Amino acid sequence: MATIGTRLYTWMKGELVGSDAFGNRYYQERGVKESRWRRRWVLYKGKAEASKVPPDWHAWQHRTTAEPPSETPLPEQPWEKEHLPNLTGTKERYLPPGHILKGGHRAAATGDYEAWRPE
Repeated sequence: MATIGTRLYTWMKGELVGSDAFGNRYYQERGVKESRWRRRWVLYKGKAEASKVPPDWHAWQHRTTAEPPSETPLPEQPWEKEHLPNLTGTKERYLPPGHILKGGHRAAATGDYEAWRPE
């Protein structure tokens, strides 16, 4: 949720440019002739978390691309994975093998290393 000031500013001066798959809405300042001086911002859906911004919208916000992805989408590369926000602290977080919340059983050591012993 945006603050009341951000919502007022968006209502008065914002021009909706597009939204992403997460429901975030992207705006730029209305009424500014010079494109490089237009402010750009995002209203997050839910909790404000910067990792929710996909790479193509991040590039637009930081002026790496001139046109927003809603008008000119970036070409998808075959090696790209789908964007995921930071899942730390959620039920979908990454738990490595052997983690206590995954049963706590690790694979047995294979003998490919020797433990350090002080002399």
